[in-house]
Amino acid sequence: MKKLSRPQVLGVLVTAVVIAAVAVGISLIGSPAEERARRMDERRVQDLASMARAVDLYWTRHASLPESLDGLRKEPGGNVRFTDPSTSDPYEYRPLEAETYELCARFERDSGEAGRPTGDAFWSHGAGRQCFQRETRKVP
Repeated sequence: MKKLSRPQVLGVLVTAVVIAAVAVGISLIGSPAEERARRMDERRVQDLASMARAVDLYWTRHASLPESLDGLRKEPGGNVRFTDPSTSDPYEYRPLEAETYELCARFERDSGEAGRPTGDAFWSHGAGRQCFQRETRKVP
C-alpha cells in the first residue's frame, strides 16, 4: 500500500472536518426542507395575526363582524394576505358570536418542534388544520 504524502493527509483531514461541520449544522438547524416549512408556518401565523387586526378594525368601524373574508377584502387601509403562501388556498374565517370569530390555517409542523420560542403563545399550533378563536378588540 502506498503511503500518503503530507498534503494528501491534510486534504483528507480537511474534507472530514468539512463533512462533520455540515452534518452538525444540519442537525442543529434542520434540513433546508424543514427550515422552509418552519418559515412557511411563521408566515401563516403572521397572516392570521394580520387578519385578526383587520377584523378588529372592521368591528371598530362597523360594530359588527364581517360575514366573510370578502367583507375584509373590501375594507380600505389593509395590507392583508388572505391565502396560504405555499398552496394559495384561502385561509378560513368564521364569525361565531357577536364579538367572537375563528381563523383557521393548515400548518406543516408543530410550532414547538424545533424548540424555538414561538413568540405569541396564542398562535402556538400543531401540524395540520388548526383554528384559533378570537374575541374582537376595539382599535383606538
